[in-house]
Order: sequence, then structure tokens, then C-alpha cells
Amino acid sequence: MPSEFNLGKEKNVAGPLQDARKAALYTALSAVPAGKVVSYGQLGDMAGLSRAARWVGRTLSQLPGGTALPWHRVVAAGGRISLPAGTASGDEQRARLRQEGVLGSGDRVDIRRHGWRPMEHNG
Repeated sequence: MPSEFNLGKEKNVAGPLQDARKAALYTALSAVPAGKVVSYGQLGDMAGLSRAARWVGRTLSQLPGGTALPWHRVVAAGGRISLPAGTASGDEQRARLRQEGVLGSGDRVDIRRHGWRPMEHNG
């Protein structure tokens, strides 16, 4: 796994398959550009993990603080920010999305405007 992920030496008892799933997820997440968002389900699909939206959310919630991965660019279906306002993570996600010009007021991102569709961006 590339060092820019800044994930440390995580020990995983689930073994190589779980490690491969996480590596695929982290690689897909690192491709989401600034100013764009994806849903948990879309990110799972991009990583080759269909029907894994809940697993994606749970895995992202376990990222260590200070990770270089753009976890804040993942939102719930329809553009809703799922992290509660008033929590450290929720407030950080909103601040980062505002800084990237993705979030105005409220807790929803305009998916039509800011949703990332990799096939459109790759050619």
C-alpha cells in the first residue's frame, strides 16, 4: 500500500482478503478529486465491492486521525452528509467540503453538480 495513505501498521485478523478489500477501497477513495463527492455505495462499486455501502462506511469510520485519504468526499446517497453536525468528524467533514466549494449551507451536497463520475473524467 502506498505510503501516502498514512495508515500506519494496522494489524488485521481477517487476513489477506480483508487487506485486499481495504487496499482496493483506499485506492478508489484516493482517486476522488477535490471538489467532487461519491456515495458510500458508489465508492464500493469503484473498488470492485458491489453492495458494500455499509462496509465502506464502517471501514472509513475506522481510519486513523490524520490520514491523507479524502474520507470527507464520501457522502450518503442523494448527497446527504451522514456524520452528525456538532461532532468532531461531522464538523470537520462539513468544513473540508465548504473549503473545496462543495457544500453551501445545510447538510446536503448537490450530487448533479459535485458528484464524481469517473468514466466521464477518464475519457
